[in-house]
Amino acid sequence: QLQASGGGLVQAGGSLRLSCVVSGRTFTNYRVGWFRQVPGQKREFVACVDLRNTSTYYRESVRGRFTISRDNDNNTGNLQMDGLRPEDTARYYCVIDDQFVEWPPVDSEEWNYWGQGTQVTVSS
Repeated sequence: QLQASGGGLVQAGGSLRLSCVVSGRTFTNYRVGWFRQVPGQKREFVACVDLRNTSTYYRESVRGRFTISRDNDNNTGNLQMDGLRPEDTARYYCVIDDQFVEWPPVDSEEWNYWGQGTQVTVSS
């Protein structure tokens, strides 16, 4: 089970920290990622981190503003979002997967386990 939290309403330029607690699985076997979706639009990749927190990858529009990390001791994935913009408004989904794929795994089909999502709204 993936339980995401931390979403909310924030003004442009503000920050939010999303967290995803994973239960029922051996967390260290799974890479962790985040996707986001606006109603009526396709889900888009945001960021991912590998098993050992040594490799990360970001979509270009969030690079330098968002930071993905994982806490293997607490089975948690995190997404620190700074410098938020109105165009970051979306529902954010935590994802995990343990299959070997070419890095970086930016396609939604490369992630088999999805959380319920948390809404992020950035006002201008």
